Amino acid sequence: MENSAVKKAPIEGQSKNRDRRRLVVDYIARWGVGIGGISVIIAITLIFFYLALVVAPLFKSAHIEQAYEYRMPGSGQSLMLAMEEQGELVLRVSDKGELLFFNATNGEEVFSKQLHATGNITTLGRADPSSGIFAVGMDNGAVIAVKVVYKSTYPDGKRVLTPSLKFPLGEEPVEISEDGEGIKALTLQTSDDGITLVAMTESNLVKVVGFIKEDSLFDDEITFEKVSNEFELDHAASRLLMNKEQRILYVIDEDGSAHLYDIADKEEEPIFLEDVALLPKNVEITDIRFLAGTVSLLVAGSDGSLSQWFRVRDGSGVFKLTKVRTFETEQGVIQTLEPEFFRKAFVAMDDGGNLGLYHASAERTVLVENLLRGDVVGVTISPRSKSLLVAEDNGTARVFTIENEHPEISWTSLWGKVWYEGYGEPDYVWQSTSADSDFEPKLSLVPLSFGTLKAAFYAMLMAIPLAILGAIFTAYFMAPKLRQSIKPTVEIMEALPTVILGFLAGLWLAPFLEANLPGMFALLVVMPLGVLAFAYGWMHMPKSIRHALPDGWQPILLIPVVILIAWGAIAISPVMESAFFGGDMPLWMREQLGVSFDQRNSVVVGLAMGFAVIPTIFSIAEDAIFSVPKHLTNGSLALGATPWQTFVRVVLPTASPGIFSGVMIGFGRAVGETMIVLMATGNTPVMDLSIFQGMRTLSANIAVEMPESEVGSTHYRVLFLAALVLFLFTFFFNTLAELVRQRLRKKYGSL
Repeated sequence: MENSAVKKAPIEGQSKNRDRRRLVVDYIARWGVGIGGISVIIAITLIFFYLALVVAPLFKSAHIEQAYEYRMPGSGQSLMLAMEEQGELVLRVSDKGELLFFNATNGEEVFSKQLHATGNITTLGRADPSSGIFAVGMDNGAVIAVKVVYKSTYPDGKRVLTPSLKFPLGEEPVEISEDGEGIKALTLQTSDDGITLVAMTESNLVKVVGFIKEDSLFDDEITFEKVSNEFELDHAASRLLMNKEQRILYVIDEDGSAHLYDIADKEEEPIFLEDVALLPKNVEITDIRFLAGTVSLLVAGSDGSLSQWFRVRDGSGVFKLTKVRTFETEQGVIQTLEPEFFRKAFVAMDDGGNLGLYHASAERTVLVENLLRGDVVGVTISPRSKSLLVAEDNGTARVFTIENEHPEISWTSLWGKVWYEGYGEPDYVWQSTSADSDFEPKLSLVPLSFGTLKAAFYAMLMAIPLAILGAIFTAYFMAPKLRQSIKPTVEIMEALPTVILGFLAGLWLAPFLEANLPGMFALLVVMPLGVLAFAYGWMHMPKSIRHALPDGWQPILLIPVVILIAWGAIAISPVMESAFFGGDMPLWMREQLGVSFDQRNSVVVGLAMGFAVIPTIFSIAEDAIFSVPKHLTNGSLALGATPWQTFVRVVLPTASPGIFSGVMIGFGRAVGETMIVLMATGNTPVMDLSIFQGMRTLSANIAVEMPESEVGSTHYRVLFLAALVLFLFTFFFNTLAELVRQRLRKKYGSL
């Protein structure tokens, strides 16, 4: 008895120690799993807030604040004000021919020069502001062209800005009107080939003068060959405008009409293009200016209207000046317009002292504030749009600092159709960069979102049937030994790097499909028919042959059948293409059906990305089907149901939550896939449902353009917005999938 008590005590002690260790392990595991889950939630939340933090400045309101105020230096009436790039110096051109540079912060004079005017200055014409060139016209028909140049030096490590003046046509006035008639309107533009100057005299005679640059072979001196032409107007005009290509001349009447002429050939008479009424009758133009790039006209009317116009090709292929949009302003009658140098934004000032900031393409009123105390007689904005100087009629100059980093972003520009310059109609466009400095970024997220869903749709169109049907047969009908080989083989496909799949899809699969397009279409028909025919033949084989193969091993027989059918379809592809499609099916489709064919298209994406998604859906769906309790299937079979009836009525409903989860997880992977769509789609942001066209997805766009974007720029932040949209896409669909899965589990959990 004593010995048994002694033996029993250590055993009980060991059991208690084992239980204690188990409790400790369970406690640690419970807390470890909990901390891990919370950490994942925290990480996802931090990602969301980081994306939102980078994106938030896009929707920040503009801010304008007065920085300096002083008396405007110089004498006479201001014909032009121009601010240097950094907003440090201002140039004032007066009607007395004085060119005065002064400090933008205090109005102190820095440098001045008197033009060699031979008469009274009557008008001033300004080329594209980025060129720094303007010209003044006089009452004796002469013109002086001036170019402003700023030079930065760093004596003692301190930046010093020095202005200087150049005279492209010479410092002495150039005679434009031979009879000495005064010039009442003037415009000019410059290029590498020379200068085009258009002047209108008091008698409404328009002089078109081209100064063609001629380089000397023996020295660095530049000379100009003068060519000219003229035509007379039969109406009273008040303004001249010319685009920077020196081709289209706009003659603006006092009654608000625009007359367009083609002046590309300076030696031939201008070609009349069209007359357009910019405003209703009895409404006067209070100001009219080019937007940056000299493609669009901004027109302000005495009725308080503000509109944008540019030339659009009509149905017959002829360009017509068209009103593209009207701005709903919160101002009175706008008196002065001042466009920005590089963006399609502008400043508008009305007769009530209200200053407004607008962006044309975004159709956005950025800011309207009452800041002025007198009538505006001059205004200029710095090239970087950071500073604004306003001269009032009481002699006061007021300088404002502007914070307006992202005026081009609005709900319309991101998600709506926008009518951009050069387009025939409003459209969804993503085109963020161009070689042209006058290019306007087009940042609609609609084509990218469309491309993302399109790529995912075609991938799922291929993956869902193959993955789910394969999972059904593998989990329920396949022999256990064969399943032990097939399931790991399919799952290991998921480890294949998607960059390899994208590489193969772009460089091998896409050309292969193009070269064998008839065979691929034939394969869609003959493959299911061939498999059904083989199954029918197998069912009518003698029982001795059919029973020789164990039940559940039938897929082994299909492998050579599938290979043979695929080989046959590809082999007859050239014959079919020659017989029915003239030897080139893509060309035949384009000419006969009007369907264009892009080599890297949705079919390629569907095959490649579907191949990548299949293992995900297959693995989850197969586990869900295989995990259905055996007593359910055994009970159904015992009651006389066939295996197929048991599967449809018992197994499938029970496994449906898991199958649905697999589909949604596969869809989430397809939405977020990057490398395959990057290498196999052509990355063209077009909205076309055709299976023969490519697309650009959100993820691929981020991968392509993020390395090229400037940190903090609008482009950079919109790419982060695209990432946030992609994040919300996956979050929404995963949440929806979880809700559906829970309902399915609740509905079929009682089986």
